[in-house]
Amino acid sequence: MLKGLKVLDLTRVLAGPLATMLLGDLGADVIKVERPGAGDDTRGWGPPFDTEGRSAYYLSINRNKLGLGADLDLDADRALIERLLAEADVVVDNFRRGTLEKKGISPEDWRARRPELVWCTITGFGPNVDRPGYDFVTQAESGWMAITGEPDGDPMKAGVALADILAGKDAAVAILAAVIQRMRTGVGARIFISLADSARAALVNVGQNALVSGHDAKRWGNAHPNLVPYQLFRAADKPIVIAVGSDAQWLACARALGLEALAADSSLATNAGRLARRERIVSEFSRRIATAPAATWRTALDAAGVPNGIVHSVLEALRETNGSALTGMPSSVGGSVRFAPPAIDEHGEAIRARGWGAFEALEG
Repeated sequence: MLKGLKVLDLTRVLAGPLATMLLGDLGADVIKVERPGAGDDTRGWGPPFDTEGRSAYYLSINRNKLGLGADLDLDADRALIERLLAEADVVVDNFRRGTLEKKGISPEDWRARRPELVWCTITGFGPNVDRPGYDFVTQAESGWMAITGEPDGDPMKAGVALADILAGKDAAVAILAAVIQRMRTGVGARIFISLADSARAALVNVGQNALVSGHDAKRWGNAHPNLVPYQLFRAADKPIVIAVGSDAQWLACARALGLEALAADSSLATNAGRLARRERIVSEFSRRIATAPAATWRTALDAAGVPNGIVHSVLEALRETNGSALTGMPSSVGGSVRFAPPAIDEHGEAIRARGWGAFEALEG
């Protein structure tokens, strides 16, 4: 879909590499530039490491790229980067403010020289805030941790670096929009994506609840602030989640569980009524669901058309995919795998000799 789109990846860690990997999955030609020797920080983020010494973290977000080792403090390497910049369609970086300029590579100068260029910078807290951006800090400051965890427990982060992931996806979306603009007008764009903005935007209904009500959000554990029943229950053997999103699903759910008295109670016919009687519903559901294995309830609820799911471990979840220990999870955007994650400067010789033509040479 993006065949021939040239993307220069000057990023490291997670959000940036994820954004460029998504573009690579969709067919773009992505050159990943790393410091010689050390490379991307995530190369050392392990264990686990595979048999070749590559960290799982690095492998998860760097497929479909050619690898180039370049030191921007060296004239020859900087000249090579400038040669690639002269033909690139998209540049993605996540350097702290002023770092690239000090090395003689100014995004604004390049945009002035090449108005058609799309340049996206990913930051922690915006282009004018010189703070290092890390997912954990963002989750704390965006309000996420205040609403995650048990009501009487500590604030809790998500189990994955979700702020980084959302920022990476937001960057890919914004870049694609800018590419379409360029196709229509011949003019690219200067894009700034921040972890903080992406995380705050992801508050969606929780943030809107607070804006409408004037009351701060709180932690609900595995329950939902606006829907009942919509939470985890413990079956006889393992946990199961039930997600009732409509009044029709409520009736189907209560009947599937054999809770006819609840199904017949008119005070529970609407979600507002169920919210007002949360404790009663949760108590009766908990007692009933504990009497049989999760698979029994899964079968009954599936037959009734009620959204539900047994809590799986990561390995259990991955059994349903063709995930690869080398190239990661299957593409979430329908892309394909053309290149395994590169070693530092793995394709440096080809890039120095052919520039962007290295893709044609290597794929041919």
